[in-house]
Amino acid sequence: MTTAQRTGADLDDGVDDSALVDGFLSGDEACLTVVHRRWGPLVHALARRSLGDAREAEDVTQLVFLAAWRGRAGFAPDRGTLPGWLTGIARRKIADALAARTRRSELVAAAGAQLLLRAEDEAVLPETAIDRVLLADEMAHLPPPQRRVLNLAFYDDLTQTQIAELTGWPLGTVKSHARRGLRRLAGRLGADDPAECAA
Repeated sequence: MTTAQRTGADLDDGVDDSALVDGFLSGDEACLTVVHRRWGPLVHALARRSLGDAREAEDVTQLVFLAAWRGRAGFAPDRGTLPGWLTGIARRKIADALAARTRRSELVAAAGAQLLLRAEDEAVLPETAIDRVLLADEMAHLPPPQRRVLNLAFYDDLTQTQIAELTGWPLGTVKSHARRGLRRLAGRLGADDPAECAA
């Protein structure tokens, strides 16, 4: 039976690292199984420690091995070890997961800002939830300075003067970012006037 015909269970975990790497690089799925069994716990531990969530760490671990398998031609044994390469991929996938978490937080913040844009006595209707999602999505498309100013104004309830002090930007710049951000939101949401965003 050739290596390519064997399953991961057929391969001994004690197989020599160089033979394992050779099999992995040649596309031997049995070798991938052994690689996963041997170094999966290391990748999972790194992800769990960085993310603090077992389920998210499991997702990242799967992404790491999927990326490693698809990009195995990019591994150069003369430049480092396979576990070192896997660790590098893991760090990138962990960073991606943390960035996605930040984006989700920004969307939640933008959705909260949308509630502050509405009159206090307005009832929360099903349409309001849809509006929140739409606004959050549109806020995510604003240039970062405009998004930051609007989030600080609506979500943190800061005045433009306070925003200028916090960011270190001139007051005129803050006002300009706020005005442009509201105009852009109004345009993207189909409002006739930026003031409608605050109505």
